[in-house]
Amino acid sequence: MSDASIGTPEQLRDPNYTPPLTQAVPLGIQHVLAMFVSNVTPAIIICGAAGFGFGSNSPDFPQMIYMIQMSMFFAGIATLFQTIGFGPVGARLPIVQGTSFAFIPIMIPLVAGKGVDAIAVLMGGILVGGLFHASLGLFIGRLRFALPPLVTGLVVTMIGLALVKVGIQYAAGGVPAIGTEEYGSSLNWLMAGTVILVTLGLKFFARGMLSVSAVLVGLLAGYAVAFALGQVNLGNVGRAASFAMPNPLHFGLEFSVAAIIGFCAMSFVSAVETVGDVSGITKGGANREATDKEIQGATFADGLGTAVSGLFGALPNTSFSQNVGLIAMTGVMSRAVVTIGAIFLILCGLVPKVGAVISSVPIEVLGGGVIVMFGMVVAAGISMLSDVNWNRRNMVIFAIALSLGLGLQLEPDALQYLPSTMKILATSGILPAALIAIILNLVLPAELSAESTEEVSGGMSGKSSK
Repeated sequence: MSDASIGTPEQLRDPNYTPPLTQAVPLGIQHVLAMFVSNVTPAIIICGAAGFGFGSNSPDFPQMIYMIQMSMFFAGIATLFQTIGFGPVGARLPIVQGTSFAFIPIMIPLVAGKGVDAIAVLMGGILVGGLFHASLGLFIGRLRFALPPLVTGLVVTMIGLALVKVGIQYAAGGVPAIGTEEYGSSLNWLMAGTVILVTLGLKFFARGMLSVSAVLVGLLAGYAVAFALGQVNLGNVGRAASFAMPNPLHFGLEFSVAAIIGFCAMSFVSAVETVGDVSGITKGGANREATDKEIQGATFADGLGTAVSGLFGALPNTSFSQNVGLIAMTGVMSRAVVTIGAIFLILCGLVPKVGAVISSVPIEVLGGGVIVMFGMVVAAGISMLSDVNWNRRNMVIFAIALSLGLGLQLEPDALQYLPSTMKILATSGILPAALIAIILNLVLPAELSAESTEEVSGGMSGKSSK
């Protein structure tokens, strides 16, 4: 609901309108709170997968603090690309950028257990993938036909399914604790469960910003419980610097065929997601369709933001859908509001102590939040799939893509004889599922005969194919 004290209905629908600062600043911070946890979580997951994250006792642990710092800083920079823009870059709309979950299943196989040295491969892939993403802005409108809800819903669902295991591992004590008595202890689940219960309570029974930032508040509650139980170590906060600038090529650059192919492929999907977010903002905030110029500018900014991130040690950026919902809820379309939020993120990214405080959150507490977030990713994918006409043709496409994609992800040794590059791409799960779904959707006839799937459907025919 919009507030008359902020502006008239016409002003609130205008991206170029700037509300009074007394309202604009809190609204901008709202946007940051709504995406803060999701923005820093991918860095924590990737550092953990590489072996220098939570519980690793690695001397490279401070590198995770740096990546968290850069996640905030370049989320702010990429957001400014969208809200302020320059030349053809930027939609000039209130689009909030943040670190993307979509790329995590691609990144984990590239760095798994390889330490901080493996991060250079990611940065090379991020740079090339970002530039490829930006180039899609030239013709993104003509590519949307290849990604109907059947494909995009499948991809989003696969992303969530690929990550839910991570949430359970974190809640139980983290990968380093596997095989020890501490793994899965009641103490660990008490901390994780607190986060889940508080998040659920706020989502269902609170209103406004408390509901929007339920995961963040849940994490704070879990952190308080962990602190009371003596599970919080604040040693890194005292050692962290008060101010630090981003370091160019902090992790170096290394170019790998697997990384480049993986990041470029996922950039294609991310670009289409951004198109959807731009349309959602203009529809929800101004009750109009997005223009071609806005869609093109948003895609340019999305890709450029990712490419620049890779040069400084941050992960890929994308538009954040939860902030689209926040704009619809508040009715405030002002890009100045989101610009204020971006400045706040940049300032946080310049203060390593903020990253150090985040790194002090016990992995079990983070696990509780991650379980909710990744479950919501799966739910979002299923919601997208609800728009699909579930005739026999689409059921077969979905079945084959899901079976092969998820199956290869769960059993990577089935492809042990493939070259390493092909194995990494094929066992990511998402890429083979997306590729199979896209190809089958483009080449299969519009209809399958009623008898063609009866032998394998077990009588569960779903909706009519009419």
